[in-house]
Amino acid sequence: MKKLLLLLPAFILFSSSWTMAQSSQEPPSGMSEIQAYSIFYENYKNESYEQALQFGRWILKGMPETIEGYPKFDLKRNLRRLINVYSNLGENAQDPSLAEAYTDTALTIFDKVYEKYGDDLDVYDWALRQGRFYESHADYIDDAATKAAAEYKKAFDLKPEEFTKMGDGYYVQSMLRNLISQDKKEEALAIIEEAEPYAPEKLKEYFSSARNELFDTPKERIAFLKGELEDDPENEELLTQLQDIYEQQDMVSELQAINKKLYEINPNYENSLALAESAQSDANYSEAIEYFKEALDKAEKSDQKAAIALNISSAYLNSEQLPQAREYARIAADHDSDWGKPYINIADAYAQAVSNCTSNRKLEVEDRVVYWVVLDYLNRAKSIDSSVSSEANNKINSYAAVTPTTEQQFFKNWEEGQQLNVDGSLNSCYGWINETTTVRR
Repeated sequence: MKKLLLLLPAFILFSSSWTMAQSSQEPPSGMSEIQAYSIFYENYKNESYEQALQFGRWILKGMPETIEGYPKFDLKRNLRRLINVYSNLGENAQDPSLAEAYTDTALTIFDKVYEKYGDDLDVYDWALRQGRFYESHADYIDDAATKAAAEYKKAFDLKPEEFTKMGDGYYVQSMLRNLISQDKKEEALAIIEEAEPYAPEKLKEYFSSARNELFDTPKERIAFLKGELEDDPENEELLTQLQDIYEQQDMVSELQAINKKLYEINPNYENSLALAESAQSDANYSEAIEYFKEALDKAEKSDQKAAIALNISSAYLNSEQLPQAREYARIAADHDSDWGKPYINIADAYAQAVSNCTSNRKLEVEDRVVYWVVLDYLNRAKSIDSSVSSEANNKINSYAAVTPTTEQQFFKNWEEGQQLNVDGSLNSCYGWINETTTVRR
């Protein structure tokens, strides 16, 4: 039952007897309206809320539109101040029944504001204010979370972008938590869909976890998204959500199909890259190269360009197009000079060149020279990037065993430290390499 302070004449609030007797529409103790208002406002500004209430309660009883001698008086603004007065007194009251009474009185002021001003009210501002009030006084309001969520929904519907960004996404989260607790899946998902374009990063992370709460299985979420897409088949946001699930569930054919659809709708950097990665995972290297090159042209950051160029290099390497593999490994290194992987790719390309050149014949000393270049690049990789040391060392151990032996060097009259050209002079199939290396023992 509501405990309205204005309706309880015997309710003892303060020590002064003249304050207790106050229950009329007139200012207390025979004061003029402007005198009482001035004292109310000064105490309100100073956060002396008990004293402010002594001199301001009459405003709620009388609801004066004007005060003689003070043309700036605004009833709506002062009703809002009275809400703040009752709110603060309720929050600091030691007696729970008194706190409940203050809370109920503040709620009646909200009702009076809506009743009096109706369409002339800034509904967004007042809905947000009342939602906050419900949350901060939840101990004294039945089903406060649901009532707060309803007010927040009013504000969200009016200004979705502004509301979503407010409080770093707190109010949207509060609203969604209540809907999720009531198992209102469709309503919660509709809010997430509308709010997501405006959401700060932390709120987007919450949306992801909220979706998981709303569906018991990925299958349920897939079914929901497919249903939504029936009404809007080219909705990129829904398609991207479905793409994420297919990737998480390793649904390869479905992922490839949706990557293709997203690319057809919008061939941007992300969609070009997704299509390239799908083709690469399916060992379709020519298609992967095509879309990786598109993504490379659309990439804006150096780290993105480095990663894509290395993917192109690897695709060429898998296709045994070795000069092209080296070309794009060098492009990757140009975009990230502290990354060792491009140099490992170059080493792999040269090692593959030896395998290709000797596929139908015995390994000669000239072929073994190429492995010195391979070792040069592997050592360079680990010297600039410790994260690739293990991979580089494993390969060094393998290739060091097939470099020219001391005996072979003797018969070639090679001296330690001598520079050798690795090009067509060794064998025509090495003409494209065109590197130099050093004789070593």
